[in-house]
Amino acid sequence: MNNARFLLFLFVAIVLFSCKKEVNQYIIGVSQCSDDEWRQKMNLEMLHEVLFHKDITLQIKSVTDDTDQQIRDIQAFIAQKVDLLIVAPNEAAAVTPVIEKAYAQKIPVILVDRKITSDHYSAFIGADNEQIGKDVGNYVAKLLGGKGNVVEICGLNGSSPAAERHNGFTSVINQYSAINLLTSIDGAWLKDVAEAKTEEILRNFPQINLVFAHNDRMAIGAYNVAQKQGKADSIFFVGIDALPGKTGGIEQVLNHKLKATFIYPTNGYKIIQLAKDILQGKSYQKNNTLYTNIVDETNAQILKLQTDAIIEQEDKINVLNSQINSYVKQYVRQNYLFLTVVSIAVIITMILILLLRAYLSKNKLNNLLKQQNVEINKQKELLEQQRDQLITLSKQLEEATHAKLVFFTNISHEFRTPLTLISGPINSLLSENNFNIEQRRLLELVQKNIKILLKLIDQIIDFRKYENGKMILTLSRHDLRAQLVEWNDSFAELARKRNLYFSFNVFSDTDFTMLVDIQKMERIYFNLLSNALKFTPEKEIILISLDKTTESNKSFAVIEVANSGKGISDEDIKHIFERFYQVDSQAVGSGIGLALSKAMVELHGGDIAVNNEEAGWTKFIVRIPFENEKEVGNGETGEIRQANTGDISEMLNENTARKAIFEEKSLDKNACTVLVVDDNPDICTYIKSTLAGKQYTVIEAADGADGFRKAIKHVPDIIISDVMMPVMDGVELCQKLKNELSTSHIPVILLTAASLDEQRITGFQSGADDYISKPFNPDVLEVRVANLIESRRRLKELFSENLFSANADKEAKPTNDLENSFLEKFRNLVEQNLTDSELNVEDLGQQIGLSRTQLYRKLKSLTGYSPNELLRIIRLKRAYHLLSTTELTISEVTYDVGFTAPSYFAKCFKDYYNESPTDFLKRVR
Repeated sequence: MNNARFLLFLFVAIVLFSCKKEVNQYIIGVSQCSDDEWRQKMNLEMLHEVLFHKDITLQIKSVTDDTDQQIRDIQAFIAQKVDLLIVAPNEAAAVTPVIEKAYAQKIPVILVDRKITSDHYSAFIGADNEQIGKDVGNYVAKLLGGKGNVVEICGLNGSSPAAERHNGFTSVINQYSAINLLTSIDGAWLKDVAEAKTEEILRNFPQINLVFAHNDRMAIGAYNVAQKQGKADSIFFVGIDALPGKTGGIEQVLNHKLKATFIYPTNGYKIIQLAKDILQGKSYQKNNTLYTNIVDETNAQILKLQTDAIIEQEDKINVLNSQINSYVKQYVRQNYLFLTVVSIAVIITMILILLLRAYLSKNKLNNLLKQQNVEINKQKELLEQQRDQLITLSKQLEEATHAKLVFFTNISHEFRTPLTLISGPINSLLSENNFNIEQRRLLELVQKNIKILLKLIDQIIDFRKYENGKMILTLSRHDLRAQLVEWNDSFAELARKRNLYFSFNVFSDTDFTMLVDIQKMERIYFNLLSNALKFTPEKEIILISLDKTTESNKSFAVIEVANSGKGISDEDIKHIFERFYQVDSQAVGSGIGLALSKAMVELHGGDIAVNNEEAGWTKFIVRIPFENEKEVGNGETGEIRQANTGDISEMLNENTARKAIFEEKSLDKNACTVLVVDDNPDICTYIKSTLAGKQYTVIEAADGADGFRKAIKHVPDIIISDVMMPVMDGVELCQKLKNELSTSHIPVILLTAASLDEQRITGFQSGADDYISKPFNPDVLEVRVANLIESRRRLKELFSENLFSANADKEAKPTNDLENSFLEKFRNLVEQNLTDSELNVEDLGQQIGLSRTQLYRKLKSLTGYSPNELLRIIRLKRAYHLLSTTELTISEVTYDVGFTAPSYFAKCFKDYYNESPTDFLKRVR
């Protein structure tokens, strides 16, 4: 059966191979914007050229000035996965996205005659439409003797040839003050549209000396209307295309309907040659300009004879091509029959060979199986050795872990002595009343962190007891509900500082007095709540509930801790209660808190679980069994907020829609703004107190992601960030800030407890301006902040001087490529749109990619000037230059530099240069 399949495959392969030379290797899609005579001539030239390239198939689709249909045609070519696209865009802006899509999918694109609004294409071939416009302008000026009334009938509005021809034509005509361009109208490249527009023009402008149309069709249409009204003899008509044939421009010149027409080359054969070079990976020019020439009464007859001869030769080529195709088809059929016979003979031969190979293969397989059995036995022995090694390594790892735990336990005991010696004096100092509020607050901060260290030490010791199986319960009767309320007070202030919605609910009237080890319950609850606070983003929600449930005649107290945010992955949930496991590799912690909590819950005879809820919610559920539950009436509950009925899942959905909205406090505009990013609120408070009262406004952020959002929003003067943080660490934050245009200029100081040179190098490579190790001297921090802000101020002056320098492009610039690029882009945008009196900050920000506020803060930080001030100064500098070097009047200069009124311009000029424009002209001229 397998041999038969192989023979069938072989037969098909032979037939396909024999026919392969008849299969075209390349498919080229052609999308034309119209089906006029000029495009038909180009298509015919391309088809003739393809006759010499048998490996190319040409698929041509034309539309009649229908942009939407052209876009659909190009999308069809993309879906077909053609090898190359040739496109003449109908409207540049509208067709640009679909051409960029093809270019992004590695399909080469050749633009013919017309360009798009971006440079995402492979090559362009066509005439220089702006130069054609200039040639026509020079011809018209010469024909009219430098004076007269001219009307321009343009191509379709939005197409690049129409815009370029108009720009070239008017750039020449405007040099002749005696030539009046009465109007420029949109003829849409169509004869009937030009006729309708010409009737209206002849009514409005009776004295017309010349009509220039962007193609011969529109020129003939204008001539026909003028002839009907008896005005054709007094008006010259000039067109572009110079096509052969009875309706072409050459014939119309000979018939004295057109005074002249300009050749607009098609060169379809060059297009195919360029496409072949691209497909074969040869070198090619991106821009290929075709040149034009004038056709008038002096050379029209000669060109007509030449084109008639060419058309006759093309007709003969078409006949020969048809005959050749017929001969090729006959040859293919005969070749196919011959190859079929040869294939059958080959198949018979292969059958005999296969039979011989099958016999030899059978013997070879038997020998191979014997060798494989030997290899399998060797691998079995090797696996047994590896298993023994793994068992040994596992024992060594267990011993190393045990030694590490012993070490940490011993160190933890050693920490207690110095902490006690620190805690005692602090408590004694706090009992005194001779400290001011700030000194007392700092002492309380020290006392608070001593308690945190003692709790961490106790946790390590408890974990060691759990590992050794020596953890025991010290049971006593406590009201669990009252205890939760008391413990919540320890976290309420921290939640408020972090702008978190914190809620505690009791869903049962049961008396929650029960037999528990209260210290271990506190440890369980603190671990769960600390985790929730650590991984809950700012302005999110933490919901805690207490309830009672019964299962198999056994009652349980159920504590649920839920928080909104990004949730926990299913893979992390599988391992979250394993010792030393951390969900976030960047998070600070030991990874034993949840493992220890699970052990303590199980000692109570309960269980603990974690679930992922909808919309990014995470919920931890702890169940502790009752010993002797008692039902009570409606007494005092003591909870933060009481809820008698409902379910925690319903509360999640309800409170998601009720997130608190927190407003940022207004910043002092006269003070320097400092953004402090640290997941430890005490560090933020300490730095804030260090910089308070020293002309600094301090903003706090809980992690790198929050810090990046606030940096984008406020654009502070300096940023102080911790390195190790959840969600986003300080190094990543620094990299994002330095790569973001609106924040790249902000100096960044990184704080870290790490002191290795490699870690410092990583920080500086991320773009950090300074690096300070913890613990730090507050005076050193204050001096470094002041120095960096002063350095930024001096750099601001250098940027400002460079921006307004007359030789800004040649002078030395500050060594910040991103800032130089930004300022150069801003200045170029202003200079390019200087005459636009409507130019405003919103337009500039949109073109640069920043909001109005971000642009204001960025420019203010870099130069000391607002965008409007910079815009006005650049305009005044340009006016100063024009008044000094040209003969323009003050009014002309006013409008050339974008001012709306000479009086306002004179006021601004005098304010900046301390003399009026009139006095300045008198002094200079």
